[in-house]
Amino acid sequence: MRPIIDCHCHVYPEKIAAKAVESIGKFYDLPMEYNGTAAEMIQKSREAGITHSVIFSVATTPHQVESINRFIAEEVAKDSTLVGLGAVHPESEDKRGDIERAAALGLRGVKLHPDIQGFNIDDPRCMEIYGICRELGLSVLIHMGDLRYGYSRPERLIPVLEKFDGLKVIGAHLGGWSLWQEAAEILYEHKNFFVDCSSSLAFMPPERAREIIRSYGAERVLFGTDYPMWNFGKELERFAALELSEEESELILYKNAAELFDIKIGE
Repeated sequence: MRPIIDCHCHVYPEKIAAKAVESIGKFYDLPMEYNGTAAEMIQKSREAGITHSVIFSVATTPHQVESINRFIAEEVAKDSTLVGLGAVHPESEDKRGDIERAAALGLRGVKLHPDIQGFNIDDPRCMEIYGICRELGLSVLIHMGDLRYGYSRPERLIPVLEKFDGLKVIGAHLGGWSLWQEAAEILYEHKNFFVDCSSSLAFMPPERAREIIRSYGAERVLFGTDYPMWNFGKELERFAALELSEEESELILYKNAAELFDIKIGE
């Protein structure tokens, strides 16, 4: 069976998962497919053929950062097919400490969600986060591109990519949910910029998605489902409908993610 790495999975402790999933559904005005727990994510994704998952959660306040990162690290410790990203918040008074502790827990990057956390991608407080992550060799996954907000517009990422050219930045949702084409046109030239295809393939014809993917280059695209929002099997079907070459598919489904997050396939 070919490895498949899902690079975009939100998971929550069982006691708060239902409330968190309900909140996400309201934020996006969408029905939610799953319950948001790591246990369900593992079961359902593995049944669909996904072999590895990158998990994380978003800190809506600075005081949540430490508990979220401990939770993610604990889930990763239970299952060798999981890789974790840390939470971080721009308003934290100890951003370096937060990120260094996340790295010490074995988390391999951080996740930022400007629209939910309420900050601009190019906010000076975030620049400190990017610099620390570059120093520590951690990737940064950023939610991008909701038309309803100005926080995560693709153009805000340009000064980040230019200033921190050694930092690996992953733009979720093909670099700009609801702004896919605009994102591709202004960000494709930045070689330290990657995208995942979560919450994107359902919103455009396969030929358009294929064109956007190829504008970045398959070597800079990652597969992702945005658990708990979408059905794993349907997302894999949408990916297959792109009719990419075998080489492109292998890069996107597992090779790029394995290199970015140091995932040892088969171990």
